[in-house]
Amino acid sequence: MTDEKSVVLGDVEVIRVREWHRPFAPAADLFPGVAAEVWQANEDWLAPDHWEPDSGSAVLALQTWVLRSGGRTVLVDTGVGNGRDRPGMPPFHRQEGDFLGLLAKAGVRPEDVDVVVNTHLHVDHVGWNTVDADGEWVPTFPRAQYLIPAADDFHYGPGSDRPEVDRLIYEDSIAPVHQAGQAVLWDGRHRIDEHLTLESAPGHTPGSSVLRLASGSDRAVFVGDLLHSPVQILQPGCNSSACLDPEQAAASRRRILGRAADERELLVPAHFGGSGAVEVRRGSGGFTLGPWADFGPKRTVPAPE
Repeated sequence: MTDEKSVVLGDVEVIRVREWHRPFAPAADLFPGVAAEVWQANEDWLAPDHWEPDSGSAVLALQTWVLRSGGRTVLVDTGVGNGRDRPGMPPFHRQEGDFLGLLAKAGVRPEDVDVVVNTHLHVDHVGWNTVDADGEWVPTFPRAQYLIPAADDFHYGPGSDRPEVDRLIYEDSIAPVHQAGQAVLWDGRHRIDEHLTLESAPGHTPGSSVLRLASGSDRAVFVGDLLHSPVQILQPGCNSSACLDPEQAAASRRRILGRAADERELLVPAHFGGSGAVEVRRGSGGFTLGPWADFGPKRTVPAPE
């Protein structure tokens, strides 16, 4: 499935490429700090895009955001990938999807991609970094620069004390990018172009990051796994069960949400279903949801002359 829809923010086109959207895991397991009453009280807008009341499951999307900025094509996160050994992770183990076909429908060929942003190095954000070429993992995007948070590369890389599945993820999806000379490690802040800037927002992983877009009067922030569900806008202190440093993750979430509200940045998480992106407002001592994004028919911003 692909939406093949876009929004245009200033001089940047944002295209959503969605592989799937479905119940993922019990909400109580994925968000242990969110009481059942919170889901129930917000059922009228959480269901069906973000929560399945009958099963109590959180509903998530797996998607990549394609940005056309300054005449270049930028991918934000690359999903799960095909044919990967992911023991103990059934939603990601030995998957076979048509991600490259979906990119093609959005008008993107592998050789067209100039920059790949991995917001962090979890399994569902790096999988299509590489493809299997006759038994060898090689970069999917042969011309691209891959921007990888240095803190995550250190945490998950060789010599680290890591679970077996994290070793496999690094070896098939990150190490080949290094070997090809296409990896760029960064820390703190990294400017991609006049419209796009990466910033560290640690906690979910040591190197978790957000990508800020500022073009003309338009603003957006692509937050990766800083949030998995819009419930976390209402309760920003509640983490997902995948956050490695819960206290730091909550602090990063509050900081990014506060800035998004104050600067009218469109919030674009990795896994929101429905419209996929939403504005944030301050209210009642916390945050509330503003308007959802309006993804219209896909159109292309002309390249600068």
